[in-house]
Amino acid sequence: MRFLLRVIVNALALWVAAWLLPGMDVHAREAVTGDPTVDTLIAYLVIGLVFGAVNAVVKPLISFLSLPITCLTLGLFTIIINAGMLMLTVWLTSYLPMQVTVDDFWWTAVIAAIVISIVSVLANGILGTRRGRGD
Repeated sequence: MRFLLRVIVNALALWVAAWLLPGMDVHAREAVTGDPTVDTLIAYLVIGLVFGAVNAVVKPLISFLSLPITCLTLGLFTIIINAGMLMLTVWLTSYLPMQVTVDDFWWTAVIAAIVISIVSVLANGILGTRRGRGD
């Protein structure tokens, strides 16, 4: 159940970022159900799943390897890492029938990473799905 909530939180965070930023878009290239609203909802959930998998598998390795520069920048490099994980999600979803597009790394992806992080922290705090709570 917690896994499903995390996918929904990721989908919500991606929706907020796509809603706020004109250079970010999530869409289904092919009709899955025929209903555009349901297709968009499925697209957000699938992309939320891919984004969660990227953050669970790739991000810890990248964060470890970039630890010196993260310490030198007092943690601000984490924003660049998050933007990189978003761009990796963009690349991975380009092979799926639904995809997320980001037009620019330095502005759109970085601001989207900040928005996604804020929404995720707030939603996880409200829903109680944070990691490391000991339960």
